[in-house]
Amino acid sequence: MAKLKLGPIADDKPVKITLELPASLHRDLTAYAEILGREAGQPATDPVRLIVPMLERFMATDRGFAKAKQAVSSPRPPA
Repeated sequence: MAKLKLGPIADDKPVKITLELPASLHRDLTAYAEILGREAGQPATDPVRLIVPMLERFMATDRGFAKAKQAVSSPRPPA
């Protein structure tokens, strides 16, 4: 079994987006959706539905982003 960073995709209300992807990235998203579906014992999900959870996961695990976000939201008091 593959160790994927994403778990099953929640069945949330769909969100429409317009985005251009390189063909190679779309093929990889499609392959990821197929593998994820197989791992979960479900049919492959629409690859577009992977984009938001992947971005959320990326941002949640980016330590540099977390530090920068914290610095912006809690500025230092004047000295």
